[in-house]
Amino acid sequence: MLHLAQVRNPDGSRAVVAVTAQAARVVPGFATTYALAQAAIRAGGGLAEVVAAAGQGPAADLDAALAEGRVLAPIDHPDPAHMLVTGTGLSHLGSAEGRDKMHKDLADPAKLSDSMKMFRMGLDGGKPAPGARGVQPEWFYKGDGSIVVGPGQPLTSPDFALDGGEEPEIVGLYLIGPDGTPCRLGFVLGNEFSDHVTERQNYLYLAHSKLRVCALGGEVLTGALPGDLRGTSRIRRDGRVVWEKPFLSGEDNMSHSIANLEAHHFKYPLFRRPGDVHAHFFGTATLSFSDGVRTETGDVFEIEAAPFRLKLRNPLAVAAQPWAHIRPL
Repeated sequence: MLHLAQVRNPDGSRAVVAVTAQAARVVPGFATTYALAQAAIRAGGGLAEVVAAAGQGPAADLDAALAEGRVLAPIDHPDPAHMLVTGTGLSHLGSAEGRDKMHKDLADPAKLSDSMKMFRMGLDGGKPAPGARGVQPEWFYKGDGSIVVGPGQPLTSPDFALDGGEEPEIVGLYLIGPDGTPCRLGFVLGNEFSDHVTERQNYLYLAHSKLRVCALGGEVLTGALPGDLRGTSRIRRDGRVVWEKPFLSGEDNMSHSIANLEAHHFKYPLFRRPGDVHAHFFGTATLSFSDGVRTETGDVFEIEAAPFRLKLRNPLAVAAQPWAHIRPL
């Protein structure tokens, strides 16, 4: 199992680190995962083959780099406008209690909200047979590469936001090849971070609630995502845990297959522009907001899940966001 990470060296230069069961080593000749992925596309092979062909670089200590704040988001683009951050919702089955309640509501279609109707559509048609078209999921745009932060960096909420809450998720990372083919690098832990109070006012505010920063974990898991992925999401305040809950992901715990979510995202030619990077959040069923938690400035979100080695920790910050002055021309 190959993991890839981007780090900043003590001298300010950048490097890619390949992590296997045996060791963590710098990949010679590559400063970014973007360049590594481009090389794999050109060679017509996979990331592991490019890493192997590059030879063994010096040993790397990812834990030390993480403690020193030198682990970067696992991919970026030289032009942040060419990295698109998107996601899908209503894609996970949720907790046992939530499913029990949901199944009771499903018995009476007249009681279904639009969200419940879409969720049921996913249950019925979100995992089509290979080659068949499944039902399309809820979809949202979150921003471009400028909104992405890495491990340890603050998730900064604008002062006009009504809330800033975590969303522990799995994220697919993609690079579009020269012929328009989406190429998946792998999967990464993510904190999608949204304004749930705004969203709760009216589901039509979903778009506003999603236009926030997000965090990506420090390592890309190449290859297949485990079908049953189990992790923990927690919030620390002044050093103590004020909320903690397990979360589930992987297709065994989802109402849509990964292939179906990918197919409906990349069916648009706009999202198959050569050279673009995509970070696509696959959704979650676990939120502290659902348990009545109100986050505070300085809270630290912490997300962990095997087989990812590194925890994703990010403090919550708030910054003034002046309103734009519109100049007529």
